[in-house]
This record gives sequence, C-alpha cells and structure tokens, in this order.
Amino acid sequence: MPIKFLIRINMKKLLTLLTLGTLIISNAQSYKKPLVSAITEKDLKTDMYQMAADQFLGREAGTLDELKVSMWFADKMKDTGMKPAGDNGTFFQFFDMYRHQVSPQSSVKIGDKTLKIWKDILVQDVTDNNFTAPILYLGKIEPQDLASKNIAGKVIALKASDLNVSKEMTLFERRYPGFIRTKYYKTISQLGAKGIIFITDDISDKSWAEVLPQMTRGTYGVEGLREKVDVGIPVFWMKQENENWVKNNPEISLNIQTETYKYPSVNIIGKIEGTDPKLKKEYVLLSGHQDHDGIRHPVKNDTIYNGADDNASTCVAILAMARAYKKQPSKRSILFVIHGAEERGLLGSRWHAAHPVVTKENIVAVLNGDMIGRNDNNEAALLGSEVPHKNSEELVKMALDANEESTKFKFLKAWDLPEHPEYFYFRSDHLPYAKAGIPALFFTSVLHHQYHTPQDESENINFKKLYKMTEWMYRTSWKVANEPEKPKLIPDFKLER
Repeated sequence: MPIKFLIRINMKKLLTLLTLGTLIISNAQSYKKPLVSAITEKDLKTDMYQMAADQFLGREAGTLDELKVSMWFADKMKDTGMKPAGDNGTFFQFFDMYRHQVSPQSSVKIGDKTLKIWKDILVQDVTDNNFTAPILYLGKIEPQDLASKNIAGKVIALKASDLNVSKEMTLFERRYPGFIRTKYYKTISQLGAKGIIFITDDISDKSWAEVLPQMTRGTYGVEGLREKVDVGIPVFWMKQENENWVKNNPEISLNIQTETYKYPSVNIIGKIEGTDPKLKKEYVLLSGHQDHDGIRHPVKNDTIYNGADDNASTCVAILAMARAYKKQPSKRSILFVIHGAEERGLLGSRWHAAHPVVTKENIVAVLNGDMIGRNDNNEAALLGSEVPHKNSEELVKMALDANEESTKFKFLKAWDLPEHPEYFYFRSDHLPYAKAGIPALFFTSVLHHQYHTPQDESENINFKKLYKMTEWMYRTSWKVANEPEKPKLIPDFKLER
C-alpha cells in the first residue's frame, strides 16, 4: 500500500478522534456538576450572626430597621458578584404597604355601660360600622344550629368553643381566636346578623395577651391587592368574667372608625446571568424573606424577635448559592429575590408576582425557602410536591433527584397535605407565584417551639442542617437552570383554598 495512502487514512482517523474528543469535552462542559464546594458552613454562620443580630432590632416590615437590613443585604449581594435587578439600576424594588387600624375615636356601649376598647373589649376586624342593634345572647351553640334562631338584624353573643382545633399546632393560643371566628363568621353573616361578640372560654382567656398586640396593629395590605375590610359585620371579644354585660343588656351601640397609614417596604433583587445565548433570557427565581417581628412583648426577658430561622436562614443560604453561581454560572440566569413584609401577609412576594422585574413568562420556576435551619438533620419538607399543591411534575422530580444525589432527606409529607392543621403551604412567598401560574416549590425544615419568639436566634440555628438545606436548594436550582426544557405547569392547576 502506498505510504501517502496510509498517511491519509491515519490523518482521517486522527481527525475523527479529535472531533469525538471535542464533542466529549463539549458535552462534559454542558453537564457540569453543581459547584457545591463553593458553599461553606463558615459563610452561612458569618452572615447569620450579622443578619439576625440585635443591631437590626427584629427587622419589622415598614420600619427603619427593615430598610437598614435591606442596605446590609444589598451590600452583601454586591459582594457575591450579583448585578442589580431592582428598579432604576439598583438592588431595590420599593412598594407601599398599608396598615389599617381601629381609630382611637371608636366607641362601644352596651346598655348604659361604655366599654374601653382594648381593655374591656377587643375588636377583631378592621371594618367601619356605626349602628345600634339588639343583642341576642345564645351561649354555647354550634353553627349548624343558628338557622333555627331569629338572628337577622341582631348582634349575636355566644361562648367561644372549638374542641376540634388541634392543640398541637404552633402558637396555638395566638391563633385560636382566628379559628373561632372562621368557624362562625360565614354562617352568622349569611343569616343577616349585624355583628358578633365572642365570650372567651379558658383557652381564649389565655389568648387575650397574645392577640391584643395583633388586633391593635390591625391588618396590612398592598395597593390594589389587599385593602381593609370596609364591608362586613364587626367581630368583638369579651372576657367570660363579664358575660353578664351581654346577658342582661338588650342593646349595643357602636361607632367603629378606621384609619389607614402608609409605610415603605422593599424587595431586594439581584441576578447572575446565564451562559447560554438563548436560555439566559430565562430565570430561575430563588426566594426568601428578610423581615421578622421587630420588638414585641417579652418572652424569657427578651423583647427582640430576631428571626434567625425565620427567615435569615434562607437569606444567608441565598448569598451562599450566589457565590457558587458566580464561580460557575448556569445556562439560565438566576434571579435572587429577598422579599419584604412577608410577615405582614406575603406583601413583598405579592407585589413582585404582580410587578416582576423580568417578564413573568421568563420565570421558569420559583424555589422558595422559609425556616431551613432547625430540627432533625435528616428530615425536611418539600411543599408543593403533593397533590393538590403540586403544580409541576418536572420541577418536583428535579427536587427529588437533587435530594437523592446527596442530602437524602426523609420527607415530612404530611406538612404538604390539605388536612394538616398548620396549612403551611399557604404561609410563605412561593404562594403568589404559584397563584400566578409559575411552577413553585417551598423548601423548609418546618416549625419548632421557638418559632415567632425572641429565642429564634443565631445561637439556636443548626448550621449542619442549614448547610444541607442550602445544598439541596442549590442542587435543585442547578438542574432547573441547566435542563434544555423548562418545567411545565400542570394543566388546570388549582389550589384547594
């Protein structure tokens, strides 16, 4: 065989091998592993002890303390290498939050006795009402028995009672009056009553000190999304020791006036651009919230509600994930959103879901974390992974696969079921996005006995658990950010509430 022919054959083989090698290298680059080594427990701990420190006085929404921590967080975002993605080239998306309260000019009179609001009687709903009406005292009665009573045009006085409410839920005493209201309100309202006076039982007697600050603060909303209850019947609470006030007096006169105040709150938003010319126009949204409860009534001689687990835990996890994405970007872009005013009713996420800084159709998924730093190292919950909360089969599979790769959490599936007494799926910032038709998941290590107390501090964080939860969220986001196809929304997805 001629030498030139042999050389030609060998050159052809060499070119083939080189081409195959290039394809293999290119393919390997296309499917890089997540850079988990960029996430460190040391970084999580450093950021946590700063963000959940007393210097920010509990980060209450609508206060200077929330704005101060927002500045701190924006500086941290910049340090990670994020680009600003808020308004006007900044990290900030400001919005107005509205606080609706019962006015000090309000009055309640039963018979000849003028009651002191917040001492003799609590006003549960922020609603304008001015009328005089007869009182109908019914004592203990169940909602299904009210239809047989002539309650139209009257203010109904009844004894609070709900033995079916689970006492195992967190903040049980604080939440109990809300369950009582829900139990009776719709039926009484539909039957034409003018108002409700609940007389405390032993449980709600203990609730009085817990709910008093809540009721005096009133309700919160954002313009165009939630405003005060300006229609509806008024709801009051009276202590059982004063039951004779409504048993022995035929009439109530009330003038409930409300006032509205506007405060600034803010979402902090940064991004790291993807590498794929086409896919980088799409975004994986990583979400948490910065605010907590500020300064409130003392518990164990402490009044600062630092909110280390709730939710500085996810905020510092997002900073850790951002460092990893800066060192090794994904194909899709990553949008990091730290919401304001979550504790006041998911206000920041509701605002951003309605006014996203990128086109809504380009947000391929929302991975939200809330309270990811406590409890058993081997257990966690993935809310939105079970029907009826599941809104994307592909997104759930990515999260499950990511867990199998390394963290291997045992899932606390009961927390994602409609019958769970905490209704936890509906209580964090993924919810407005799911309602807006975006695939969404909620990562959490669930509640604990220091939830919404001043004892939710950095020293009580389980940093090994926080690291594992951060790794799981990061691995999941890496899959979403690099798969050729974005996760699909389940057709006709509807929430049960």
